[in-house]
Amino acid sequence: MSFTSVINPFSQSIIAEIELDTEAEALIKLKKAHSLYIEKKRWHSIKDRLDILKKTHELLAAKRDLIVTTAIKEGGKPYKDTMIEFERGLFGIEIAIHELFNFKGEVINMGVDSASSGRLSFTIKEPRGVVFAISAFNHPFNLSIHQVIPAVATGCPVLIKPSLKTPLSAKILVDTLCEAGLAEGWCQYLALENDVTEKIIQNGMVGFMSFIGSANVGWYLRNKLVAGAGCQLEHGGIAPVIIDDRVDIDSIMPGLIRGSFYHAGQVCVKVQRIFVYRSIFEEFLEKFKAATEKLKVGDPADEDTDMGPLITPSDVNRVDGVVKESISRGAKLYFGGQKLSNTMYKPTILINPPWDSKISTEEIFGPVVAVYNFSDLDEAIRRANASDYFFQAAIYTKDIFTAFKAAKELNGRAVIINDHTAFRVDYMPFGGHRRSGLGVSGIRYSMEDLSIDKLLVITA
Repeated sequence: MSFTSVINPFSQSIIAEIELDTEAEALIKLKKAHSLYIEKKRWHSIKDRLDILKKTHELLAAKRDLIVTTAIKEGGKPYKDTMIEFERGLFGIEIAIHELFNFKGEVINMGVDSASSGRLSFTIKEPRGVVFAISAFNHPFNLSIHQVIPAVATGCPVLIKPSLKTPLSAKILVDTLCEAGLAEGWCQYLALENDVTEKIIQNGMVGFMSFIGSANVGWYLRNKLVAGAGCQLEHGGIAPVIIDDRVDIDSIMPGLIRGSFYHAGQVCVKVQRIFVYRSIFEEFLEKFKAATEKLKVGDPADEDTDMGPLITPSDVNRVDGVVKESISRGAKLYFGGQKLSNTMYKPTILINPPWDSKISTEEIFGPVVAVYNFSDLDEAIRRANASDYFFQAAIYTKDIFTAFKAAKELNGRAVIINDHTAFRVDYMPFGGHRRSGLGVSGIRYSMEDLSIDKLLVITA
């Protein structure tokens, strides 16, 4: 029997010891899920799934304090942001319920030629197979909702392997689904080391892999899937924001600060690179710094805290290394750039780091922003696009032609106009392109990925 410790990222105290699944135990759970999938008489009806989702929503709402406290302790996200995550999770279930009422196939028009004469044809939705969901640490409750609930809604058996840094929130969700009436084996929790995860992924009983996390790991595991298995990858990026010279700087500052430093920058679409016209560069920097200085950095359990810790001390060292590398190569440190503790890093602003520095080319996943000046829009777009990461990009502008030009030419899978790159609502399509991911998440879009359209043809 092997155990791992769950560490509070702020206090560094042990908050739980969890038992790890062995390869043999994980395989038993996978076989159980697969047996449920292949035995169609045991599938949950649509009504059953709706009832389970409604009951799950009710039970989770009653567990609010437990879920919020657990997520803060294991993930370190500040209280007010964790409350938002909790509400988003519940809303995700509401979206799935709504979508399930309208989740259907289509009628195929027959009789338009002699071959189809006298026939009726239509498609129906069926579950794609066993889903193996590998989740990340940064939104332990809501990411579990996004990966598990679409599987339950579409009738797929699902196994979720949360990050071992934040496994407790996912366990609450799995237990609650079972409490709500989901039959045994349809949603199972796995606490796995990486080497065991890789072995399970290669098993032919896995019908679909849902992965949120590191690009290197995600693309590596994708290549381990058997032929025919589906895949959805959600990675990160180095999100660019362009600031037009006609904007009201004061009005855009609250959103820009949030997009830059929310959850200590541990967000896949956080603002990482800001491109500002030279004519307003100094004014922007002064106001950006002033707003950054006002952030309350500290204990995430404090209801007034704006920014909490990074997930591990090694991540603090990693972020500090990127900052020092940028400075050594010519970037100007405008604010921050220092460790506040083993797990806390001061919000940091760098000016004009080299285009080939790590902060300009790699995801920082920390509270660091690089600000560059530019002289024309084409230059800013060219620099913003100089990356293999294509997730979300943004532009602040009052000019409709500038907005449409940026929307057309920026390489992001989504372009946000007059808001920051971390904007998201859970019913919109959300996903990266190229190194940033594969497929599209969002409750409805995941439900489509986890289903097949079975064609029926009836001869009258």
